[in-house]
Amino acid sequence: MDFGVGYFPTHDGMGPGEVARLVEERGQGALLFAEHTHIPASRESPYRDGQELPRKYWHCYDLFVALTAAAAATTRLRVGSGICLVIERDPITTAKEVASVDHLSGGRLEFGVGAGWNREEMRNHGTDPKTRMALLRERVEAMKAIWTREEASYSGRYVTFDRIWSYPKPAQRPHPPVLVGGDGPTVLDRVFAFGDGWLPNYRANTTLFERVAELHARADRPVEVQMLSTPPDAAVLERMHRAGVRRALHWLPSGPRGPVERALDRWEAAIGEFTGG
Repeated sequence: MDFGVGYFPTHDGMGPGEVARLVEERGQGALLFAEHTHIPASRESPYRDGQELPRKYWHCYDLFVALTAAAAATTRLRVGSGICLVIERDPITTAKEVASVDHLSGGRLEFGVGAGWNREEMRNHGTDPKTRMALLRERVEAMKAIWTREEASYSGRYVTFDRIWSYPKPAQRPHPPVLVGGDGPTVLDRVFAFGDGWLPNYRANTTLFERVAELHARADRPVEVQMLSTPPDAAVLERMHRAGVRRALHWLPSGPRGPVERALDRWEAAIGEFTGG
């Protein structure tokens, strides 16, 4: 099992390049950045059982700017989105950004995608929350066409464009791994429909691991699982390993170097206990 971290790349914390250098030097395999273009001030959509939304959600750098900085600062680290809110992005532009970062990084991009949870945020981007899952699928399918075809076109209910040329193509073939986020009742169907893997948040219950087992039982092709929000707990890592999770990812706090390093110390200690190091 591989290990990595997630980070909200805020303008008032460690910069994305600085964090990337640190976690690469410390031996982590991947760094995933969160994305929010904004948070509506109305705050109608509740956050995690009504908890107060952390300010880092509306203080992030643009996802692909942060990913470029992280890729430029490292040589081996996998960099990615955890998650990219595709339903809030133009698919042609996003396909260009994904391909550009993957090409410039030498094929080190992990593309986590999802629909998100903030309905007002979606609406501000012109997305009807009722159709967000269908829109997500079409936009990912359209991007795959752009990445893999010299002359791409797509015709769907929500995404339509005639023959286009778009370069560069991604360095990874056929494209960077598409990791479908979320843990809703139909998420595994989306993984099989347009994903290369599943990127859920860790939950301290048996249901999550039952669904991982279901994913592997239903798969007729290799489908990986990477898990966000992993606590620094060797017993949890052991359970993930037994379940066939490919990568465990722990969120680092957004802030100055000291708190980030202390959180990374705790994560590394859990990894060391799990591996016997």
